[in-house]
Amino acid sequence: MEKDNYDPVPDEQDLEGTKAKETKKRKKNTRMELYDWLQCLIGALTAGILIFMFGIRVVNVKGHSMEPTLLDSDMILTSKLLYTPKNGDVVVVQTDSYGPEPLVKRVIATGGQTVDIDFENGVVYVDGAALDEPYIAEPTNTREDFYGEVTVPDGCLFLMGDNRNRSTDSRTSSIGMVDERCVIGKVLFIVSPAESPFYGRDLGRIGSIY
Repeated sequence: MEKDNYDPVPDEQDLEGTKAKETKKRKKNTRMELYDWLQCLIGALTAGILIFMFGIRVVNVKGHSMEPTLLDSDMILTSKLLYTPKNGDVVVVQTDSYGPEPLVKRVIATGGQTVDIDFENGVVYVDGAALDEPYIAEPTNTREDFYGEVTVPDGCLFLMGDNRNRSTDSRTSSIGMVDERCVIGKVLFIVSPAESPFYGRDLGRIGSIY
C-alpha cells in the first residue's frame, strides 16, 4: 500500500529552533559589521596620528612651475618630521601673502646666504658661487621683481621653481622671502604621476625626485 505524500507540519519546537538560528545569524552579521566599522575607524585614527606626529601629507601639484621635475597634477608625498630646509630641497609652502593654495618650489638659499642672478646668462649665484642646476627646464632669464644681490633673512628661504621662466617665486614681491614656518613639508617622492593626454601615465616616474 502506497503512502500518501505530504509535507509534515513543523512543530512548535522546530519553529523556535529555526528562529533561534536566524537570530544568532543576525547577531553574528551585526557583530561583523561593527567589527568592519571599528577597523575603518582605527585605520582613520592611525592615519590621523601619523599625519599629526610625522607631518605626512599628500599634495597635488598644480601648475607648471616645477617642470620637468614635477608635472601639473602629480601627486606627491611630503613630510615635516624633524625637517630643517636645505639648499636643493623641494618643499611645499603656504603663505598668507599668496593665498591658501600650497606652492611647490625648490630651496635656493637659506637664512644668512646671499642670492644674485645673472639674467643675461641665466645663472644663479649663492654666496658668490654659481649653482649647478641640472634639474631646471631652461636658464633663469626672467627677472620678475628681482634687482641686485639680496641676503636671505634668518629663518627665511629663497625659493624658485625649476621651470624658471614660468614660475612665480621669491623673485616676485607677492611671495618674496618665505618664512620657514610656512613650510608644510619636504617633497619626498611622487606617489601618482600625472596622466598625459598623449603618453598616458608614466609609472616609471613613481619614486624619489632627487
